Amino acid sequence: MAGAPVKDVTFPDNPATKTLLLEKHADYIVAFEKDKDDLEYCITEFLRVSGVYWGLTAMDLMGQLHRMNKAEVVEFVKSCQDPSGGFAPTEHHDPHLLYTLSAVQVLVLYDCVEVVDVEAVVTFVKGLQQPDGSFIGDKWGEVDTRFSFCSLACLALLGRLEEVDVEKAVQFVLKCMNFDGGFGRVPGSESHAGQVYCCVGALAIAGQLYHVDADRLGWWLCERQLPSGGLNGGCGCVGCLETSVCTPSSVSLSPLTPVSYVFYEAHRCSFLSLLAIKLFPAQHETLPPLTLCVCACVRVFLS
Repeated sequence: MAGAPVKDVTFPDNPATKTLLLEKHADYIVAFEKDKDDLEYCITEFLRVSGVYWGLTAMDLMGQLHRMNKAEVVEFVKSCQDPSGGFAPTEHHDPHLLYTLSAVQVLVLYDCVEVVDVEAVVTFVKGLQQPDGSFIGDKWGEVDTRFSFCSLACLALLGRLEEVDVEKAVQFVLKCMNFDGGFGRVPGSESHAGQVYCCVGALAIAGQLYHVDADRLGWWLCERQLPSGGLNGGCGCVGCLETSVCTPSSVSLSPLTPVSYVFYEAHRCSFLSLLAIKLFPAQHETLPPLTLCVCACVRVFLS
């Protein structure tokens, strides 16, 4: 809309904001995990197992995973499994697909999936697929394309993708594609970067990325960047969705090697994945996805 203010953020002219202080990041995560009386720790109980996953993958990317207590983490994840097979964010909470994926990702990261009841996990995920191919997040019935991604990613990591109707899942995701090339939460809802990541990821896991309109979606994602350099989730939003739009990861999963990359979901990049398809159309089905994302980065920066 003409004359509408741009929602953005400003940063002070401070050298610290221009430097990635990895050691401080790692120290913060370690301290956060240990200070269980901290207010921030307490109020994030509702997403604890996802927070554990995000923290672990951040530490892994910084080469600091050894500083985390693997035995304690694994025991915590085990305690989150509900009799239904799904995982809750922590004990005494309800199981949900979001936390089930995070729990599986943590176990894959530590190569110890066998410590939980895998068959029960598969049964839980299967039971949430609806006749139209969509997935509800839990017994309360909310439908969202995030849950489509969570289900396919979870089963792909467990090597059990065939347990659900993948084709129907894909058809539902495609119903959520909009005229701008983006994807919404449900059919008819507006495009959002978070949903774009989930839908592109779901299609990638299913080996059906060819449905994506790389030109339209790539341009929509480019328009998410604000003057500050940050990226927003949609038209008129403040910049806060860098992880969904522009962090290198594995959204463009090769149909042959999905499991190798799914658990890096926290470091995702719809933008670079689509850019990789656009820049390297002949290679996107054969090269490892992360390689394509890195190549896309290099091509952009050199240009």
